[in-house]
Amino acid sequence: MLRGSRRDTAACQNGRVRAVLWDMDGTLVDSEKLWDVSLSALYETFGGVMSRETRATLVGASAEETMVTVYTELGLDLDPEAMAESVRWLHDHTAELFDGGLPWCDGAREMLEGLAAERTPAALVTNTQRGLTERALNSIGRHYFSVTVCADEVASGKPAPDPYLRAAELLGVDPADCLAVEDSVTGTAAAEKAGCAVLVVPNDVPVPGGLRRRHVGSLAGLDVADLRRIYAEIDRELRERTA
Repeated sequence: MLRGSRRDTAACQNGRVRAVLWDMDGTLVDSEKLWDVSLSALYETFGGVMSRETRATLVGASAEETMVTVYTELGLDLDPEAMAESVRWLHDHTAELFDGGLPWCDGAREMLEGLAAERTPAALVTNTQRGLTERALNSIGRHYFSVTVCADEVASGKPAPDPYLRAAELLGVDPADCLAVEDSVTGTAAAEKAGCAVLVVPNDVPVPGGLRRRHVGSLAGLDVADLRRIYAEIDRELRERTA
């Protein structure tokens, strides 16, 4: 059974981060724009147009949540078989776009290289399903990650904490010893619920602040030492609040 952090604060014994857990879409690679293309194409097959408000709510959402939102906006019956077929269509269309190569978010690749050089474990934690994630990893590179966890491999995807809890479990570390890097409201909530400290790098949608959160405009110009500093700042503030 997946459980949350064993501690009362999001910190390891010496305030040192033991693993970095990465969201994929919009955090490592700027794939949200490719999802825009696929979602718009799906709407067109039903003779509809996706609203800007709906697209904002879908950032970071799971496939199942996405299709419920899409079908609701289009006024379609929430038929499980039809929605499952639409998920397959959407993923097949997106996979073709992924195969053309994924653009890195500023500073993301350099940060992965830095973590690898220091032998700090990294995990990929995504709401994208395994089949499509594997296509993305062809572009990103599997060698950066000790483990990868996808939404269809846990009981509930983000915003539930399950994907982050599973990643920490596979790495053999407490979630409180981890720094998650996220771009969305959904993903940030999932990491926070799991007990992780969270570095928020907003992409398309603003993400509210919080005790376990620190915001930066971009990963560009940051290095691994900055990640450790950010984690330590969150750790120290949590300790002070709970003292």
